[in-house]
Amino acid sequence: MCRWLAYSGSPVLLEELLVKPAHSLIDQSKHSRLGATTLNGDGFGVGWYGDPDTPGVFHGTEPAWNDRNLRDIAAHISSPLIFAHIRASTGTAVQETNCHPFRHENWLWMHNGAIRDFPRVKRDLALAVDPSLYPLIEGSTDSELFFFLALSLGLEDNPPLAVERAVGLIEETGRRHDVEHPIQMTVATTDGDSIWAFRYSSERDSRSLFFSTEVQTLRHQYPDNPVLHGLSDETRIVLSEPLGDLVGAWNEVPESSWGVVQPGQDELHPFTPRSAT
Repeated sequence: MCRWLAYSGSPVLLEELLVKPAHSLIDQSKHSRLGATTLNGDGFGVGWYGDPDTPGVFHGTEPAWNDRNLRDIAAHISSPLIFAHIRASTGTAVQETNCHPFRHENWLWMHNGAIRDFPRVKRDLALAVDPSLYPLIEGSTDSELFFFLALSLGLEDNPPLAVERAVGLIEETGRRHDVEHPIQMTVATTDGDSIWAFRYSSERDSRSLFFSTEVQTLRHQYPDNPVLHGLSDETRIVLSEPLGDLVGAWNEVPESSWGVVQPGQDELHPFTPRSAT
């Protein structure tokens, strides 16, 4: 499986998330505490927004802990919205086109988990992708195909409904092929303004996912912490596992839930797969 984080708030250097924290994403690539595997060394990717409106992406097939270019750009790129992902392959090739986050126009997408028995269901799911989008699929992962299913089902208009419909389609297809638990997922997607995050699995035993406590609350708890006083009240992180052990800083996303980090009030709701028709 994989580990990922999504950041929104005051502009920060990538290294503030990938390198510097005690349990940074690069540390998690070697020493994951909550993942299905301790090592996540099958490539990495980062995505960020600045100028122009479409996001930049950087992918590599080396383990994140072993890529000097990643550390170099992390010390020089600053952004108010960052996606980062470290990959542990569930069977598809280790290649750049299989590294998250995936990009389509101004959208980014990343996934931890798997569409189970993917080779058995891949053809049926691929045929459900909008014909105008299908040629844009570059890699061979279940995660990228999941992204293009969501795009085909209205991600750009209503992300929660599109993901619920995509998951409904995946479960219907899997069960038609006698797959007992068709999907395991935590997902993050963004249009550059808001971040939507999802935690769900067919067996209702999903991979870990957390969100950070509101910054103003943490400032009251830790008045002498200079990092907290340099962040805006809107700053929030959603991630597979915490970056450190600061008490009260991290909250588990409930099972079968989706949330949105957005300007103003964030939201958290139940997640229920729906029929795609």
